Amino acid sequence: MGEARESRIGPWLVALGAALWGTESAWRIPLNDVFPADVLVFWEHVILVLLALPLVIPRLGELRRVSRRTLGWLLFSGVAGSAVGAVLFTLALAHGNPTVINVVLNIQPVLSTTAAVLLFGDRLARTFPPWAALAVISGMVLVGLAPGIAFPVDAGIGYALACALCWGLSTVAGRAVMVEMSLPLAAGLRVIIGLVCMTIIVAARGLLTADALWTPVAHAHAAKTITWLVLLATLSGGIPLLIYFKGLELTRASTAGYFEMMQTLAAGIITWGFFGAALAWWQVLAALVLMFAVAMVQRAQEATALPAS
Repeated sequence: MGEARESRIGPWLVALGAALWGTESAWRIPLNDVFPADVLVFWEHVILVLLALPLVIPRLGELRRVSRRTLGWLLFSGVAGSAVGAVLFTLALAHGNPTVINVVLNIQPVLSTTAAVLLFGDRLARTFPPWAALAVISGMVLVGLAPGIAFPVDAGIGYALACALCWGLSTVAGRAVMVEMSLPLAAGLRVIIGLVCMTIIVAARGLLTADALWTPVAHAHAAKTITWLVLLATLSGGIPLLIYFKGLELTRASTAGYFEMMQTLAAGIITWGFFGAALAWWQVLAALVLMFAVAMVQRAQEATALPAS
């Protein structure tokens, strides 16, 4: 560890992790009717930490070899990416149209690329901008942006913009962490930091009580609620996190953000498949263009040198 690496499989691992993250709408949207946003994210982190502890505890000795700078990036990733970003995304889904939210989140790779260039000196190939632009545009079309479609301006858009900023910067922070840390330790510590942050947020809002943490709706539908929480924290949380962090270990941050757009593809399929509508032909075409565009982003970046570590 301590030396930047890159592999062709890395971006596709980022894509797979992000695509699995995109399935979370199937569980997060119904759970919005059961818990307040911050309580929902709190429970999500409780389950993730219980799963992560067996991976983290045996590896704590690695922290002696990790720089303070990397620990700072880990702290930022845990707070902004795991905790605050998840709360903002939950609030966005609760207060806005899921289609609009997914359109707005497509600015995330632009933010992560900008941060990667400014903070880490990532070099962009000459052919990078047009392929990156095509990826962003096709992602927006995939989730419903088309001529003649008007999107309402509401609180959900504001939450989605803030979420995109948190997640975009967390991509860069995660790449910095993976240069010095092992996969299980980095992923596990991120969710532990996220749980500490969520506990503080929930306590500050006066929700750290039995009635607030387990609402009457949760009591009435306990089995279904627990099932949704477990699916959210595992299938759409912990498993993608491990795959995603492995991908970040092998992918520069400027490239990773565009492969995270596979979350848009999965979210679009979930939104329509689970909630009653089919994808239009132009959305299917946009999905194919998106996959092609991100592949070309990777190909373009392979021609440039890695930033100095």
